[in-house]
Amino acid sequence: MSFDENEPQSVREERFAAERAERRKTRKAASLGSRGAHIGLVIVTIALVLLSWNGKLIALGIVSGVFPLWFSAALAWAYADGDHGRHALQRAYNVTFGWGDGF
Repeated sequence: MSFDENEPQSVREERFAAERAERRKTRKAASLGSRGAHIGLVIVTIALVLLSWNGKLIALGIVSGVFPLWFSAALAWAYADGDHGRHALQRAYNVTFGWGDGF
């Protein structure tokens, strides 16, 4: 999104709307690879098992509460962005656990 200060507001809004629509179209057409999200989910699951095994109930409650909350926020964001159904769930899953791709 480039900005031209001499451009009328209505022209700028139309251009921004067209750019957003193009990015949304590209994002929806792209395939969603979930390899990194699967790795992230396995890491979180192992961490939860280790926390429960060691009796760290407060940490277990915090970690097991943060991820569903994070997933719910990502799912709400995906729905607000116009995605529905399975694609919205995949986007939320990738947003929540996709950091596992860095391992």
